[in-house]
Amino acid sequence: MPEVRAPRRRRRLAFLSAAVAGPTLVVGTVLAPPAHAAPADDIRINEVVTTGSVNDSIELYNKGTAAVDVSGWILKDDDDGSTYAIAAGTTLAPGAFRAFDVHNAFGLGSADKARLYLPDGATLVDSFGWSSHSNPSWSRCPDGTGAFGAAPVTLGTANACGGDNGGTTPAAWPGGSSVTTADAANVFGQDLSGLYQEKDVMWGAQNSGKLWRLVPDGSGGWKPDTANGWTADKSLRFAGGSGTPDSEGVTLTGAGSPGGVFVASERNGDASGTSRLSVLRYDVSGTGTSLAATREWNLTSDLPSVGSNLGFEGITWIPDTYLTASGFKDGSTGSAYDPNRYGGHTGGVFFVGVEGTGKVYGYVLQDSGAYTRVASIDSGMAGVMELQWEPQASRLWVVCDDTCDGRHRTLKVNASGAFATTAVYNRPSGMPNLNNEGFSVSGADACVSGSKPVYWADDSNDGGHALRRGSITC
Repeated sequence: MPEVRAPRRRRRLAFLSAAVAGPTLVVGTVLAPPAHAAPADDIRINEVVTTGSVNDSIELYNKGTAAVDVSGWILKDDDDGSTYAIAAGTTLAPGAFRAFDVHNAFGLGSADKARLYLPDGATLVDSFGWSSHSNPSWSRCPDGTGAFGAAPVTLGTANACGGDNGGTTPAAWPGGSSVTTADAANVFGQDLSGLYQEKDVMWGAQNSGKLWRLVPDGSGGWKPDTANGWTADKSLRFAGGSGTPDSEGVTLTGAGSPGGVFVASERNGDASGTSRLSVLRYDVSGTGTSLAATREWNLTSDLPSVGSNLGFEGITWIPDTYLTASGFKDGSTGSAYDPNRYGGHTGGVFFVGVEGTGKVYGYVLQDSGAYTRVASIDSGMAGVMELQWEPQASRLWVVCDDTCDGRHRTLKVNASGAFATTAVYNRPSGMPNLNNEGFSVSGADACVSGSKPVYWADDSNDGGHALRRGSITC
């Protein structure tokens, strides 16, 4: 349970306006900054966290169209003697979020303020005041321009502006509204499903037992690699070379593709009436046109029964470092997750999504072939078609297809140690309600002016195209 700290001060604060957020009365102030020239006017206090597993943090957001150097800018609470100077070399790109842990400089009380000044320490840029601790966050919705209210903690990323403190009311897509095709016409045909971007390589899993290694096409899209031992796709087989996996999802670990490409399969295509919920590892370093799994973790007996074509659709890998730092609770023990309990296991946990139930399960897959289920998550979706871990924002994306009107959810580990929804997003307004079964988020290195690409795989190949490109804020 989060610690509720006593107020640091007892003197009464003067506030200019009041707002009600959920059951908590927030006497909050967004003080109008004095007139001064842009771009300083574009920097806003966007989120404040005063207590809980993350505390005494203030997030800034650049709502403008130009980068702003905030080096030397000063954060204060309601005491002029409490100051935190932002480090030299700190720049906020347009649409960028940056959280500052101020607890070593001052604490944020249950009745307090967060104030932002230019480097002179006298020119006020923005200010927000409150009369009770954040529960768990005071967040501005919409980002940069709206009023403050109670919301999940999303420091460093877009606020969860779903409107119900659980982020379950769909919000607008957190990026550009336009979407373009990202492949040449009629390259893949139907059934392209899972995606995973590894810097300048995109891995794609196709339901018919195929794995693609894609490379940039020079125009923001992707094309099949015809070098590096690839002439087109490669056929996938189960261990020993028999059977055809119904390959739905693909991911890598922290070792990258040299550590193996991991594929989620819901059945053997040669015996399609029977579920076979498996994670398969492939060595992709060879030159052959067919790949036999080097390891299979058959999880069927550990999971509720589902239809043979309603099983695993998505897979992603989350590193132990995030799970331990966030206080993730191991569902098999009821205690904090301890990676050392499992021996050799790739340094993380694999999360798999089930189409038929909308459930997400976390597994430690040991090098020995053993496995342990450490999480069972109700995604809140009618079905799960893709999972994607975004390291830059430390969030798990859960994606549904046209069954759910193309909605996406983000999840993070909460104060109880469980993955919980932080936001629900509608698909970009410029994208039709496609049968998207794959989704991939570019890395931090792809951020340009506060935005980075994302990609979808359309299982139905609508209009002769299976890949589409959009964007999200970094």
